[in-house]
Order: sequence, then C-alpha cells, then structure tokens
Amino acid sequence: MRKCNNISMSDSVNQQYQKMTETPVPRLVVSLGIPTTISMLVTNIYNMADTFFVGTLGTSASGAIGIVFGFMSIIQAFGFMYGQGAGSIISRKLGQKDEKEASVYASIGFFLSLSTGVLLSIIGFFCMNPLLRLLGSTETILPYARSYVFYIMLSSPLMMSSFTMNNILRYEGRASLAMVGLVAGAVLNIAGDPVFMFVFHMGIAGAGLSTALSQCVSFTILLSAFLRGKTQSRLSLRYFRIDRKTWDIVSVGFPSMIRQGLASLSTMVLNHCAAVYGDAAIAAMSIVSRVNFFMFAVGLGMGQGFQPVAGYNYGAQKFSRVRKAFRFTLVLSEGMLAVMALLGFLLSPVVVGWFRNDPEVVAVGSVALRYQCFALLFQPLAVMSNMTFQITGQRMLASATAMLRSGLYFIPVVIVLSLTTGVWGIETAQAIADIMTFFTVLPLIVRFFRRLPQDNSLAPVHTGIHLESHPDLLNK
Repeated sequence: MRKCNNISMSDSVNQQYQKMTETPVPRLVVSLGIPTTISMLVTNIYNMADTFFVGTLGTSASGAIGIVFGFMSIIQAFGFMYGQGAGSIISRKLGQKDEKEASVYASIGFFLSLSTGVLLSIIGFFCMNPLLRLLGSTETILPYARSYVFYIMLSSPLMMSSFTMNNILRYEGRASLAMVGLVAGAVLNIAGDPVFMFVFHMGIAGAGLSTALSQCVSFTILLSAFLRGKTQSRLSLRYFRIDRKTWDIVSVGFPSMIRQGLASLSTMVLNHCAAVYGDAAIAAMSIVSRVNFFMFAVGLGMGQGFQPVAGYNYGAQKFSRVRKAFRFTLVLSEGMLAVMALLGFLLSPVVVGWFRNDPEVVAVGSVALRYQCFALLFQPLAVMSNMTFQITGQRMLASATAMLRSGLYFIPVVIVLSLTTGVWGIETAQAIADIMTFFTVLPLIVRFFRRLPQDNSLAPVHTGIHLESHPDLLNK
C-alpha cells in the first residue's frame, strides 16, 4: 500500500512539474493569476465592507479603520516574509524535484509565523494604547481603534500563519487551494459585519470580531490543504529548526518584510500628517488607500500568478519562460489597470461618498483618489520587478527596490509636502512616490534580463550571476 502511495505521489509531483515547465506561458500565468486575483479582490471587498459598515458609525470610527490597518500591515509583513521567503525557495526546490527540502522550508516558515504571531499578540495587548497612538490615532479615534484592534490582536497568530500558508500554496502553483481559504473567510466576514455590529449591537467591536472569526476559518481551510496531502510540501514539527535554513527564509523573504513593514510605517506617517487637518483627513486617506489597493489587486493578482511560474522555471533553468512570463504579465496587468484607473478617476467623488458621505471626507478623498488612479499605471513594473528579483534570489536588488515606494520615497515626500503645501501634499504624495519608483526600477530590471542566461546555460561571467550565491543552480 505504501509503495502504491509513493508511486501515486511521484506521479502527482511529475505532473505538477510538467505543468509548470511545459504549459504555454500565457495560459499558465492566467490559470494561476485568476484564482489569486479573485482571492485578492474578495479579500479587499471584505476590507472595504469593514470600511463601509464602520463608516455608518461616524468619521472617527472610519479613521479607526485606517489606524488598525497599520497594525494589520505588521501582521501581514511577517506573514509575507515567512511565506514568500519559504515559497520562493520551495518553488525552486520543486523545479529541481527536491520535495523533501521543500517540506523542510514549508515547515520552518509555518511554525515561525505561528510563534511570531503569538509574540506579537502578547506585545500588542500589553502596549495597546501606546501602539495605537504610534500608528497615528487621535484621542477621539482611540476608543474606536481599541475596540476594533482587540480582536485583531487576538487572532494575529492565525492571521499571520494564513498569510504564510497562502503564499506557500501560491508558489507551489496551487493558487486554487489558496483561493478557497481566503474567499471562504472573506465571505464570512462580509456576512458577519452587519450581524455583529447591528444585530448584536457590538458596534465597531463587532467588525473586529467578524474579522477575527473569518481568519480562523481561513486558517483552518488552508491548513487542511497541507494535512490532507493536497500539496507537494508537507508541514511537520520534526522539520522545524532554527539554523541556516531559517536564515535563508528570512533573508529571501526580507524584501517582503521591508515592503509590508514600510507600508505600515508609511500608513503611520500618513495618519500623523493627516491628523493635523482633523479626523476627516485621516478617514479620507484611509478610504482612498482601501479603494486604491482594491484596484491594484487586479494587477497584483496576475503578478502573483507570475511568481510560481518564474520560480519553477528559474529552478529548472528554463530562463526563456521567465522572460516570456514577465513580459506577458506586465502587458496584461497594465491593460487591466488602465480600465480600473479610468473608472476610478471618473467616479472618485461617488466612490469615496459610498464609504463616508461627509463633505470634508469626500473633498479630500476624491482628489487623492484621482491622483492615485493616474499613478496606478506606474505600479506594475515596479512591483513585478521586485517579485522577479525576489523569486530568483537577487536579495540585494529585491530589498533595495522594496524600500522605494512606501519608504525612501513616500515618507519624505509626504512629510515635506504636507508641511509646505498642506492637504494637497497629503493627497498627492503616494502618486509622486509611485512615479519616482517606476523610473528608478526601470533600468534595474532591463539590466537583469539582459544578463539572464539562455536556457540551460549558466555563463556566470557574462551574466553577472554569481554561482556561489546560487547553490540551487550548481546542484542541478
């Protein structure tokens, strides 16, 4: 019986390898990108549902969503670091048909995220008020933020682990399994918001409880995919250790930590800059951030469909498929985002008004949304370049490009412009940072692809790829 199971598993592994390295690139990217895009859209819909329902409680309550979003970004930062760090290595290991090593990295990533989530939850409960003030809360927003973040902190270990498992599934090419877990939790959250908030009269705390319960459901579904043998990598406590592999995961995933961590820091800085102009400005920028990310989720979802394709084929030394996948995904993302940007630009006052029909909120939010819609077309190249550097193990490039949009450019721009031009600086800072990032990343990604080897040809001197930093290629 065991022999039959091993044969069946081997067949499954070979079929997955053949699918990832031989399926026509456009069809493969789309097949992996559609489930991821659906997951991201539904997840963003439930984030926007929180914003919509909480918006009925008042402007300060709407501002609390933006404050707590900064804390959720911290959870996401660690979850993505462990998930994308492990997943990037896993996809290359599977491209080399090394399932055991893939399982080791998957297990280390999962248990790291679970334990880090517990630690973050404990710290959060003991430092709740100082943390919320650090994230930009005003005294009028603080009571709402406390009520909402309590349940988020309670569920942070499961939330962080879900992000990690979702990324590992995506990098394995199991985007549909990842989609089921996220969509189920998101649908439950959308349904739970009005029930807990209005039927049980919990107010904003009901929105937090609904989010926490939905994360528990997502965690259970995602974990079951590993426990039921639906994945190539396995989760086992006996594989968990703190050694060089742990450092590999952290170092490869660090660009994700930088990207998500700076997103949290930039939200904090934005909230502090906006607080000078009142709760309405914080609420407006919170709404715009959610709407903008919802639109960008279309392009980002396709980009995440590109990642496992690039990882598998990079590990299999089929570099021409990496090039083709990058070009196809970039063109497709730009086209889809152009439609979203046009709709957002034309309907910006209406869209902002859906979430908070306050003239001050709409006045600030509609202008900011239009600027961000214009800059939306500059984002795909920067994000996909960062993904490419990370999935191919270019750690320094990945870390450097991850720091640009939300860190090195946005933070000084929003501080300087808010001090010199007032509200206009807050409204335009993100768009300016996006454009600056685009022109910085463009020559880097062009140089990378010019130096990428031809299929099954390493050519280290010509390409500039150092083999000693790529043991996965040497071991082919």
